[in-house]
Amino acid sequence: MPTIESNGINLHYQERGSGEPLLLIMGITADGSVWEPHVSAWEKSFRCILPDNRGVGLTDKPSGDYTTAEMADDHAGLLDHLGLEKVRVVGVSMGGAIALQLALRHPDKVSSMVLMCPWARCDAMAKGIFEHMVDCKARFTPEEFSLYIQLLIFSKSTWDDDEKRADLEKDRKQDPAFPQPLHGLAGQAAACINQNVYDDLGKIKVPTLVIGGDADIFTPPWMGKEIAEAIPNAEIYLYENLGHAFHFENPEDFNPRIEKWLKARP
Repeated sequence: MPTIESNGINLHYQERGSGEPLLLIMGITADGSVWEPHVSAWEKSFRCILPDNRGVGLTDKPSGDYTTAEMADDHAGLLDHLGLEKVRVVGVSMGGAIALQLALRHPDKVSSMVLMCPWARCDAMAKGIFEHMVDCKARFTPEEFSLYIQLLIFSKSTWDDDEKRADLEKDRKQDPAFPQPLHGLAGQAAACINQNVYDDLGKIKVPTLVIGGDADIFTPPWMGKEIAEAIPNAEIYLYENLGHAFHFENPEDFNPRIEKWLKARP
């Protein structure tokens, strides 16, 4: 499991598969291994690169606020280390926010991108959710905090399904291999809150797909819609009755849909 120095931190990453390179940027609280349900499909077609973001996993977790800009620079340094001039990018949630910054700050490194439940800027409600997330992390047991996250990201359709609800309960009881420290989450939450690239979205020229769930209460559909409207020729697809974790709720459609879309773009 290699670790490199990038942008002043030690950045951990994994690689899976072979083919054209595909950079996968994970969301808040989660390390790169959370891509597993998707990488198991995509690695057959792509060289999947799975970094742990600043503040989580085996990557450094400096104290203080982070920014999505410096996190994009972290990943740009990884691409330089790997000798990759241009890559496809898929980012989920905070990873989508980072992907936007990567496309703006390092446009020569991105050939196309998929933005899963992303945002270009936060409103007061979104800021409140991220602040509350940090407060919950400070006060809850790990199992209670996991329940809070599950309530944010999974839709009613999942909670109403007895088998899926039992799986959520089982997942809450599992100890994470590399638990995120409070200061790591606080740093990531600050990056999420302070993301504001809306006015620059028109500068993005690469093929872009915005994808999410129309029942997402964490990053509601308006966030993705305004990105798709502002990026020239961007596409958008929203799953009906699915939430922030739409990609976990319907991987049977999501995985081949994204693979097909990426293969159709150079």
